Amino acid sequence: MAGTLARPAQVRAASATTLRFVPYADLALLDPIITTNYVTRTHALMVFDTLYSLDAAYRAQPQMVAGHEVTADGLTWRLTLRDGLRFHDGTPVLGRDVVASLKRWSQRDAYGGALFDTVDDLSAPSDTMVQFRLKRPFPLLPDALAKPTSYVPVIMPERLSATPATQAVPEIVGSGPYRFVAAERVPGSLNVYRRFEEYRPRPDGTASFTAGPRIAHFDRIEWRTIPDGATAAGALRSGEIDWWEQPLVDLVPDLMRQPAVRVDLVETAGLIGQIRLNHTLPPFDNPAISRALLSAVDQTEMMDAVAGSDPAIRRGPVGIFTAGGPMASSAGMAVLTGPRDLAAAKRALAEAGYKGERVVLLSGTDVPRINAICEVMADACRKLGMNLDVVATDWGTVNQRILNAKPLDQGGWSMFGIFSGGLDHLSPAYHLAARGNGRAGVPSWLTDAPLEEMRSAWFAAPDLAAQKALAARIQARALEVGAYLPCGQYFQPTAYRRDLEGMLTGLPLFWNLRRSA
Repeated sequence: MAGTLARPAQVRAASATTLRFVPYADLALLDPIITTNYVTRTHALMVFDTLYSLDAAYRAQPQMVAGHEVTADGLTWRLTLRDGLRFHDGTPVLGRDVVASLKRWSQRDAYGGALFDTVDDLSAPSDTMVQFRLKRPFPLLPDALAKPTSYVPVIMPERLSATPATQAVPEIVGSGPYRFVAAERVPGSLNVYRRFEEYRPRPDGTASFTAGPRIAHFDRIEWRTIPDGATAAGALRSGEIDWWEQPLVDLVPDLMRQPAVRVDLVETAGLIGQIRLNHTLPPFDNPAISRALLSAVDQTEMMDAVAGSDPAIRRGPVGIFTAGGPMASSAGMAVLTGPRDLAAAKRALAEAGYKGERVVLLSGTDVPRINAICEVMADACRKLGMNLDVVATDWGTVNQRILNAKPLDQGGWSMFGIFSGGLDHLSPAYHLAARGNGRAGVPSWLTDAPLEEMRSAWFAAPDLAAQKALAARIQARALEVGAYLPCGQYFQPTAYRRDLEGMLTGLPLFWNLRRSA
């Protein structure tokens, strides 16, 4: 009898110290340096720490560093690590760990690559100091090291950062507020994290986005993969889970009626839809054809298909940079904001030289928002008289096929739909699809020297006004050459139990989050 009576109290105690979270997709890859998957990024922000972090105004703030010194010529930066930083394996975080981690990160990340293009030498003069010697000033150094999204410049032990940047590290060891429990991992089903008792949050500042003190209140966090939306919704209603990262939009109204559930917007930069074009194959090797297609894109219709007509979760029109972000502008936007006239677009396609070439559109049907914009795009292409072939498959297969740069008859492709977080379109430093670096770039492989030149100039801009002016020119040029087709911006709601408090905004973040008494 005593054991029976005690069990409810034990369950309540476990619930108070355990958070159960359902990510939008399974955590298949654990190393944040080998993938841009957002689910891996969210995992990385729990387990690892970064030298700097961003506050809600996107300003870089010290995180692992106590501070830095910069010489008058801007060519030498000395970063001092905070006292007491330790990895989850019990070893101290040393300067050489930072050096190795950043070198590995820079091989994968475009922002890191831009920084390291200016680096003459990166060294650790002592266990607590990291020194950058630059060939030319790079005032955005803290911003680069504060990057909160793919690829995150996480700090690992040197022994792990010695792993080639194209290979996953053999174990996940960070110095963040939660440690990954590999022994409890069930691929496709469960990932477990435990509070790192030796973690020392920053002693100063206010928690804001990824900046400020990172305080872990839960002893245990479980990520449970639940592919079926109705099952996840039922689990949230019953209290079997605490937080569902991305509820299906059509289930949101019911969740909003549940007294124990809160529906909120956490990812404040939103999600931006795109149709990417293969610029190496006909017809989109002709920039005039890519631009003609832009005039047929109806962002309102696209976002109606994705998120319905609720203006609270929509923003737009969106150009190359995130609407509402610091680099957003109206430059070149007439092609997207003018009246939608398919007859005129059809004439423009013919005048641009489209001669009925086959167009293969890849659609990831298991991601509803991607499937929605692909269906709208396919309808528009057919109305324009394009020779369209839609390949509808799962998102994993799309991800594999877009790496194929061969002709269409050898498995190549012409177009595919994708969504990126608004953070990834925030500025030229982050935005990979607005580049013109050809085969070295993301699948679409646009080669355009003016875009690359303007991007380089953006990094060297002396102030925010100069950055904005260059970003406007980049947007105008990207739209002129039809780098890709912007499809609109929306905000994905998240849903969680009302007894959770302290949830931060910007991305799904797990520190400072607690369960109310």
